[in-house]
Amino acid sequence: MGRAPWRGGRLTPDRDESPIAAPPPADDGVGMGCVGLRGWAACATTVALLAGAAPAHARDDDSRREARVEGTCAKGASSKLRLRSRDGEIRVEFDLKRNRSGERWRVVLVHERRVAWRGTVRTRSSGGSLRVRRTLRDYEGSDRVTVRASGPRGLTCEATARLAA
Repeated sequence: MGRAPWRGGRLTPDRDESPIAAPPPADDGVGMGCVGLRGWAACATTVALLAGAAPAHARDDDSRREARVEGTCAKGASSKLRLRSRDGEIRVEFDLKRNRSGERWRVVLVHERRVAWRGTVRTRSSGGSLRVRRTLRDYEGSDRVTVRASGPRGLTCEATARLAA
């Protein structure tokens, strides 16, 4: 939008901008629908929200729940946390990848703000990765599990997942 031309000491617009608004378009009972790129995007979003798309990991059996997250790590490492609930238990799998074998990592597993497990794990000779598997009690409602790993020279990884109720 450009500036209005200079006329006689004051700025005036190029067109008439009276305070009277244009009359609303006639309502013929037919909406705009999904016209144009923005219309299609809005329609797709509305359909997805109304359909209540279920997550891909959902199953018919309500006793099974699952959550997967990528952890945040220092340079040179990556981690994943997976929680699976079944029959009143939560199975926790924490995978850490670092391309150095034989490194010692201190791992702390926290379930609902309480330390559930603490230990030292070494990376495997094949690929320099480590895996921690533990089983926790499934509390009422949603469960929050955090895993923190501290490695050599101050490297850290942390992953937090919430298992919905």
